[in-house]
Amino acid sequence: MGVIAWIVLGAIAGLIAENLTGKKTGLLLATVIGIVGALLGGFLAKELFGVQTLDTFFNLSTWITAIIGAVVLFLLFGAVRGRGGRARRAGSGRRSRRRAGSGRRSR
Repeated sequence: MGVIAWIVLGAIAGLIAENLTGKKTGLLLATVIGIVGALLGGFLAKELFGVQTLDTFFNLSTWITAIIGAVVLFLLFGAVRGRGGRARRAGSGRRSRRRAGSGRRSR
């Protein structure tokens, strides 16, 4: 497959995986995750099952492999991003409570 085919495959697989997982990341990140997911899925399918799945653009196994790979990456991305997001939110919540209590004092 050519470069344009990989971009189109990645964009479509990424958007489908984004909808399946419920993660909203945007077109650019979904495309990158779709391309990397297709490569990861193709590599794993070749190693685990001994099949070439990313040979042609219009092959159903190419699309299934790309979508499954992208879903796995979205789930991993969400797990890694979710941990950092929760820790940051918890820290900012403590600071905001301290500031709220240190306002004007009544006399």
